[in-house]
Amino acid sequence: MVVMEFLKTFFKLEENHTNVKKELIAGLTTFMTMAYILAVNPGILSASGMDAGAVFTATALGAVIGTLLMAFASNYPFALAPGMGLNAFFAYTVCGVMGYSWKVALAAVFVEGLIFIVLSLTKIREALFNCIPTSLKLGITGGIGLFIAFIGLQNAKVVVDGPCLVSIYNFRAALADGSFHSVGIGAFLALVGILVTAALLAKKVPGGILIGILITWLLGMVCELTGFYVPNPKLGAFSVMPNFSNGISIPSLAPTFMQMDFSMLASFNFITVVVAFMFVDLFDTLGTLIGVASKAEMLDENGRLPKIEGALLADSTATAVGACLGTSTVTTFVESSAGVAAGGRTGLTAVTVAALFFLSLFFAPIFLAIPAFATAPALVVVGFMMLSGIVKIDWNDYTEAIPAFIATIAMPFMYSISEGISMGVISYVVLNLLTGNLREKKVNLLMCSLAVIFILKYIYM
Repeated sequence: MVVMEFLKTFFKLEENHTNVKKELIAGLTTFMTMAYILAVNPGILSASGMDAGAVFTATALGAVIGTLLMAFASNYPFALAPGMGLNAFFAYTVCGVMGYSWKVALAAVFVEGLIFIVLSLTKIREALFNCIPTSLKLGITGGIGLFIAFIGLQNAKVVVDGPCLVSIYNFRAALADGSFHSVGIGAFLALVGILVTAALLAKKVPGGILIGILITWLLGMVCELTGFYVPNPKLGAFSVMPNFSNGISIPSLAPTFMQMDFSMLASFNFITVVVAFMFVDLFDTLGTLIGVASKAEMLDENGRLPKIEGALLADSTATAVGACLGTSTVTTFVESSAGVAAGGRTGLTAVTVAALFFLSLFFAPIFLAIPAFATAPALVVVGFMMLSGIVKIDWNDYTEAIPAFIATIAMPFMYSISEGISMGVISYVVLNLLTGNLREKKVNLLMCSLAVIFILKYIYM
């Protein structure tokens, strides 16, 4: 009872219209939707020559430290972990195409983190967040919703490569070539899970998103036990049953811990790599904070996020710490929106996520067994929830609505949160410039400067 009262007081639960049970469920929901990073990140970074076991441990610890920093620095329900996209850039571009060692790449991530810490302390990152107009923030929120829903459908193989870029999974062809009982079953269960999760939410069942994940995973285990689902790693269809054959052990962090190589620090190419990491991380983080905070109704009447300086400082510090541990950029995860949709409103949600990431070190076989098709329903349903905010946009004011629309569609179509922000900012400034509304809309110098920077990016990068 004393603990419950402490949590209520410390995290200001009543002020945020939430309770301990709701926060714990929200934290578990967020963790379940982003636990895949524990399996994916080692696989991607090992392509650069890094030890997969060490990367797994670094991934979990980076998530623990970053998320705790977020909880205590801002009291927000946002979770952090090594970001998707940034890890691919690390492994396949910096270490692959550009030919740098993973130790040099870690040094670039560390430098990026230090620079962001300075920018956060000087409130430059906060100013960037606050200069974006409310309509554009709503458009960004909707775009992230479409983006994560698309990711969920892709991960579950419901959406696959097709003759016209993408298409729905071909169940009939799968029956003919024998892949139905692996990839096909996963795609089918994802669709079932979406409907089950939607029904639970329609009935206002507490923790409906989490229950949807567990039901879909349970159905997968039943299918595997009965032989209806046959794992095929070559097709990306893995066993959904926890594997304890190697017992419970924590992989050593030694191969990657403090292995940064600063020998290239003064070179122009190293600076280019740092800038590239910074650019993607900066606007992915801002987009995620805008989207998740907007969905949680945390933005004030001016569309600003209170205490954002704490959130940005936590994000920046986590990046530097993650590099020391041996992983690519640790950043705020858009999957935090799943916990927000489940009712999470305070740092207690984030603390719960951090605790579960720490436990994952000891129970890795269980957490790594959650298949992508089981988390896909959560991402799709949360995507729907985030898209609903676009109804608040004034669609009769084209100078507000069109840039918001561009930001919304650019994210899934260009497969990038940062590209959606870039396109949205450019179109907002240019459209209001052409219509003579810059002064009326109070488009400030920082917003105009961002538009110019984004335009130059497309010209020179």
